[in-house]
Amino acid sequence: MPAASVDSDAEFWLFGYGSLIWKPPPHYDKRIPGFVTGYVRRFWQDHRGTPEAPGRVVTLIERSFWETLTDHHDSAADKVWGTAYRIEAPRVAEVREYLDIREINGYTIHYTPFYPSDGSPTIKALVYIGTPENDQFVGPQPPQQLAEHIRKSIGPSGPNKDYLLSLEEALDGLSLDSGDGHVKDLATRVRNLEKEASGVEDRAVNGMAYVNEPKKVGNRDEQEEMEK
Repeated sequence: MPAASVDSDAEFWLFGYGSLIWKPPPHYDKRIPGFVTGYVRRFWQDHRGTPEAPGRVVTLIERSFWETLTDHHDSAADKVWGTAYRIEAPRVAEVREYLDIREINGYTIHYTPFYPSDGSPTIKALVYIGTPENDQFVGPQPPQQLAEHIRKSIGPSGPNKDYLLSLEEALDGLSLDSGDGHVKDLATRVRNLEKEASGVEDRAVNGMAYVNEPKKVGNRDEQEEMEK
């Protein structure tokens, strides 16, 4: 649902489902783990890396729309876990400006009910979502291809794989049920790719060491022959 206008002097709650979980906004005075419903989290948004090799970050897809797509990860939990932040009322305008710079590339502002994990009353929270209409929206991609893309993408914000692995760790830390199967599968694939790449490098180094190892000379004749 598109956002309505907000009184900049009123406090507001912000829902983070990506990097905001472990890189919170400034000037918040309360942080609550919990979830929203009616959405699916997917690495389907270009937002990181370089123009030549844009990386991937998560966005939320309305579940009703996601169900019409062919997604290789064909199941998703009913709850999208994340963190809600309450912004101090006098700082709302400042934080909104900060978030617009940080999040607005391809993202639009929406509002959604947020359910605190402790069962306290539902909160109306602002959320940034990269909808399918924006130019940075990528859509479904085979998981292995997506993992390879994330592993190799590096930009001003750092390696794309760091974003993925940090998100996996942050989600696992919210509750016993807050892990995300899509995120966890991609993280596992990236770690396996890293192991494979490390093994190839180790074999290459060992091979070079073997090739460059000095040949042992068995007798004086062989030594004289090698010195010619």
